[in-house]
Amino acid sequence: MKTELQHINFPYQTNSHKEYNISLSYQLFGQDLFSAPIILINHALTGNSNVAGEKGWWKQLIGENQVIDTNKYTVLCFNIPGNGYDDFLIDDWSDFTPSDIASIFLKGLEILHIKNVYAIIGGSLGGGIGWEMLAKNPDLAELFIPIACDSKTHDWLHAQCLVQKFLLNGNDEPLQKARIHAMLCYRTPQSLNDRFQNTYNQDKQKLESEDWLNYHGKSLAERFSLKSYQLMNHLLMNINANDKDLGKIKARMHMISVDTDLFFPASEIRMCFTKLKAQKDDVFYHEIKSIHGHDAFLMEYEQLNYIIKNIL
Repeated sequence: MKTELQHINFPYQTNSHKEYNISLSYQLFGQDLFSAPIILINHALTGNSNVAGEKGWWKQLIGENQVIDTNKYTVLCFNIPGNGYDDFLIDDWSDFTPSDIASIFLKGLEILHIKNVYAIIGGSLGGGIGWEMLAKNPDLAELFIPIACDSKTHDWLHAQCLVQKFLLNGNDEPLQKARIHAMLCYRTPQSLNDRFQNTYNQDKQKLESEDWLNYHGKSLAERFSLKSYQLMNHLLMNINANDKDLGKIKARMHMISVDTDLFFPASEIRMCFTKLKAQKDDVFYHEIKSIHGHDAFLMEYEQLNYIIKNIL
């Protein structure tokens, strides 16, 4: 199922007026390009373009005979430049905003001669970039499904990303410490308490919950570079699609929240839904029920598949 990474190279000037030569990599799954409806998947903070197949991070959603059926659709996913999956890194990561990434993705589509897509689907940061893309090109997609995300970074999320930034600027195991903090934001107190129940590991002389957090910290440090994680955190911190442009989006929108999400609270997503519903009819709201918080969009596949199956 996994397809080879392909690359597009082009010059790009950021919104901060910095010049870059961008290496934009992507993968295609399913049907040949232009032979079937195209679904663009925007990956999340620690994701990448490998969305389907044996090691695909969204394989429970995308693949043969899955809800996003690769027998029926062409699935396209770009790597956020600098995420490190394709070995392309950005030293001055603060030069880029989600608006820049949206412009880069739009340029990639242009170079591939894709004028429009059937759907854009993105979770968390990926959904935020989707909002920015459609704010720039309101005719791009027939359908937009942002999952566990909003059209902008609100104060609480910005504050958590600020803590991440402080930790990542440290000298002592910055990636591990930042990831441990992030895991506490991706999940909820009930999720951790129910799972570990204060179980103490006698062999390791620590709580099982502490061992689990340390594992996730070390695991991320082994597969992510510091620059990549700093970039991705910076992007999550700065989602800011223009409110005036959101009402112009032509796509039918299905906004999916998680009732216990601490990063993108369901209440904020409902507020965005209410504002847009006053401007256009084809806006819909769905809510995943879970104790697991933000990460539920990567865990509660029975609910997510049911919602998306009914949308598609």
